[in-house]
Amino acid sequence: MHEGFVLEHQQRLGNSTALIAGVGGVGGTAALYLAAAGIGKMILAHYGNLTLSNMNRQILMKNDWIGKSRVVRAKEAIKEINPDVEVEIFDERLSENNIERLLDGVRIAISARPNFQERRILNNVCVKKNIPMVEGAMNGMEGYLFNIIPKVTPCLNCLYPVDNPEWKELGFPVLGAVSGTLGCLMSIEAIKLLTGYGKPLISRMLLINVMDMEFKKLKIYRDPDCAVCS
Repeated sequence: MHEGFVLEHQQRLGNSTALIAGVGGVGGTAALYLAAAGIGKMILAHYGNLTLSNMNRQILMKNDWIGKSRVVRAKEAIKEINPDVEVEIFDERLSENNIERLLDGVRIAISARPNFQERRILNNVCVKKNIPMVEGAMNGMEGYLFNIIPKVTPCLNCLYPVDNPEWKELGFPVLGAVSGTLGCLMSIEAIKLLTGYGKPLISRMLLINVMDMEFKKLKIYRDPDCAVCS
């Protein structure tokens, strides 16, 4: 780890639990690097079985696992990387019925589900339970990333109060290296928030466009009338 990341930082990370909401190209990469860094526990939530179309981006998966539960294979891969990480798995979509249970004991959430419905459920309960959340998404060669810290930064609903009616789950192009890049950045932000090391994004959104390698940070603002966090 970088100079200045001392034993105290490592112990904080080792005593932390993260919910990884989605273990696809983005969330799976974030989970891998959180495990490699030495996080204490991860809860992996992702519904469904591995498909051939997933294989260009899901680095926790293997080709011979096609047709089987993604979270089962994700847990195996994480334990191969770091057997000291405690891993719980749930082959479920995020819902109003399970989100409180999934967030029990969690200190940070990684928001990487491919639809706004599940992201909103996660955002709403993280705000309610005062749990920081790292929000990131990609489309083609572009992506965004920001941290949601209840009572401090804007929440997801502040910035996106209305869903885009043209958005379709998995209806966007994915280059695995792009989703992996975003997942790495999300893991870095999570480590900073959990340990107090470095300077995490606070009321800033990082926009990445790897088509021309342009990276921008934008100031973002809380909505004083936000239905979720105001």
